[in-house]
Amino acid sequence: MGVVLLFGALAYFSYSAFQGSTVYYFTVSEVLSQADANEGITVRVSGKLLRESFHRESGSTIARFTIVDDTQELMASYDGVLPDLFFNERSAIVLEGVYGQNRVFAANNVIVKCPSKYESEEAYSSSA
Repeated sequence: MGVVLLFGALAYFSYSAFQGSTVYYFTVSEVLSQADANEGITVRVSGKLLRESFHRESGSTIARFTIVDDTQELMASYDGVLPDLFFNERSAIVLEGVYGQNRVFAANNVIVKCPSKYESEEAYSSSA
């Protein structure tokens, strides 16, 4: 009986731990289509940097930029140091923050995912 209880407790704690580590995020289009529902709520959104949109005033840590998916664009801002691969055109950017009334996504965390390290060099050169 004790062994069954022990395995049951271990299974429950394992399930709880993995549920908490799951990371969900929206696409740019999803955030914009649910703008009213997401307003003021912390969410994660994934997109690619629209390179020419990036702006940071000299001496400032506040960056303003736009991320895009296949169909839509989302203006965003972030106060802080950006990850090294932020400007890599193949990197997927995940922003964690709040979509505000001003229609700007105020990010408090920036995560850069670089799928290129999982692609072969041939796939790299043929897609360029």
